[in-house]
Amino acid sequence: MTSVRIWGPGAGAVVVLVAAGVWARGSSAVDAGLWAEVRPAVEARLMAQATGSGHAETDRPELRSRWFCRAEALELEESGGRVRAGVDTLCLEYGVHGDALVECSGEQTPQVMRLERRSAGGGFRVVSAQAPPDGAGYGEWEESHFGPYAASRLDRPMDSAGLRTAARTHFGLPADAPVRDC
Repeated sequence: MTSVRIWGPGAGAVVVLVAAGVWARGSSAVDAGLWAEVRPAVEARLMAQATGSGHAETDRPELRSRWFCRAEALELEESGGRVRAGVDTLCLEYGVHGDALVECSGEQTPQVMRLERRSAGGGFRVVSAQAPPDGAGYGEWEESHFGPYAASRLDRPMDSAGLRTAARTHFGLPADAPVRDC
């Protein structure tokens, strides 16, 4: 009787852990090859959306600011040459002042982009992009546009190190140039 009391709950716990692991692994699978194909179009769209909306572009033109954007794929679905990409995006506006990189504006936002394969020349083009509304309804939008696993990852801050590196390179600054606020 004692062995049943010990093994019963233990076996149940193992089943729950294995099931959770299978769910998490299956939910997190993003086709790396497909992402490599659609990512350039996604990030080009982000750059086009960000241009002209920065704090420094209007208030501090002497900083010669520019936007730098990146995306992380959370969900990818391909069907018949069309792709639905659920992504988390990060766009930061950087300028330069003296020997320092200046971070002026930025936003991390989930988006759902729909892309289609180009008939000539290959690659993909974005045909639509959706972002959540500001304020009320933001959380509901995330839940209705992303699966549970992807939605759970949206609250994590995205790493901006690659964007800082790209900005330093763009402005001709050394790799260890300090970053200051606008």
